[in-house]
Amino acid sequence: MDNHQKRNLTFLTIGLIFMLSGIEYAVILPTIWRYLQILEAPPYFLGLGLSAFSLSGLLTGPLFGFWSDRCKTTKSIILFSNLFEIAGNFMYFIGYSKWLLLWSRLVAGVGAGAGSSIFGFLTQSTRPEERASIFAAIMACRQAGLLVGPAFNLFLRLCDFKLGPFVVNKYTSPGIFMCLLWMLLQCVVLAMYWDVPPISSEGGAVMVEMKREEDDQEEVPLMGSDEEPVHTYRAVSSNQLEISTSSETEPSHGSSTVSNPFRNFSASREFLREEVVVLLTAQFITLFNQTALETMVTPMTQRYFSFGELGNSLMYSLCGVEVILGFFFVRWLSRKVADRVVLAVGLVICCTACIWCLIFLCNPRGGYGWELTAFIIGVFLQLLGLPFVAVSQVSLFSKVTAEKTQGFSQGVRRSIGGLATILGPLWAGGLTNNLYIMLGMMLALLIMITVMTALSYDHLIEPRAVQHAQSSDSGG
Repeated sequence: MDNHQKRNLTFLTIGLIFMLSGIEYAVILPTIWRYLQILEAPPYFLGLGLSAFSLSGLLTGPLFGFWSDRCKTTKSIILFSNLFEIAGNFMYFIGYSKWLLLWSRLVAGVGAGAGSSIFGFLTQSTRPEERASIFAAIMACRQAGLLVGPAFNLFLRLCDFKLGPFVVNKYTSPGIFMCLLWMLLQCVVLAMYWDVPPISSEGGAVMVEMKREEDDQEEVPLMGSDEEPVHTYRAVSSNQLEISTSSETEPSHGSSTVSNPFRNFSASREFLREEVVVLLTAQFITLFNQTALETMVTPMTQRYFSFGELGNSLMYSLCGVEVILGFFFVRWLSRKVADRVVLAVGLVICCTACIWCLIFLCNPRGGYGWELTAFIIGVFLQLLGLPFVAVSQVSLFSKVTAEKTQGFSQGVRRSIGGLATILGPLWAGGLTNNLYIMLGMMLALLIMITVMTALSYDHLIEPRAVQHAQSSDSGG
């Protein structure tokens, strides 16, 4: 099997991993509210259950990223993390008490921490100009899982039998179903995943190359890994780039394994720069708002529209279609305009959506038809802005942080997002009857990040582009 086939199969496997994470979310979220009620859990347990998954990912993401940066491997990390997904979903299936259900989401969340290693691998395996489109495709795979998940719920809700001492019904069946899917994924990873950053060369040939960096060059943190078809760019100093032909590189992991990517690494120098702070803040606020709204949606549809498990599953399915189309549109748009433009558009859409919800959903009037229409428009606008912000901030973040420690940096970014997905449900879970307060805070956060983005707009650009512009100016 040549490296081109390995590249395609590895990317396909990554897509399957993200799709399964989407399926898990889609089959569990519509039923966990009623599942907790049956286990006599108080209402705030819904927020705790949703936040527990994110807490594990928050803590383990940087650790997995550090592991992958040091060992230059992601396959073993994925296989290890998937064991937690398998165990966690089996615990969810058992579900004897509300506390076991809470612990099941905590254990399963450890598996999500491997995402930092995967994003680090993708960053090191792609050129900056194609990175946004690849990230959009991978994120679309998760949304495809969100779309497919409700279809599985259509037959999982019909389960009503015993499996030994365990009861299999519409509330416990998502756990055993996802447990089996993650076990199957283990086999797929073993057979179809390779730890080789594949780089395309001219004419379709593919070779594997690792950048060889001198120790005295390590203090320059903002270097990307964009390999061109014939030439690769290697960091020499903060003001110049050395071009070396691809034939001068070696398909060997030896030098990268021996060197320490964290030598001369400074967390403050890496993460406290203006552009990085803006992107991490955007990550936190958008995920905080998204998870807060997701927490609010199920109780709201039950209260105002009498939606059950089937109605919620169909709603999430339609939402998945919209978001997938949005990601593909952003994938196309990212080839035409800069990432910071996509980010700005996304923030404007999110602000508009939050204002709409604040006006029309906090105190719905006009009868069932108008209330449902206002709700649909609000959800549509919220989902419309999501792909713009999600893809652009991930792509920009990968370009303004060091490539050699990309796994750890992505882990930090995902931990910030994990903190948001913990606080979002907790914030919304206690304010489902006080939407003015809940949505008012969300709008204030969105306005804040929009202003921050506007003030830092000139800094939200790949450092290499700045260097090229500076060299062009000096040459002229």
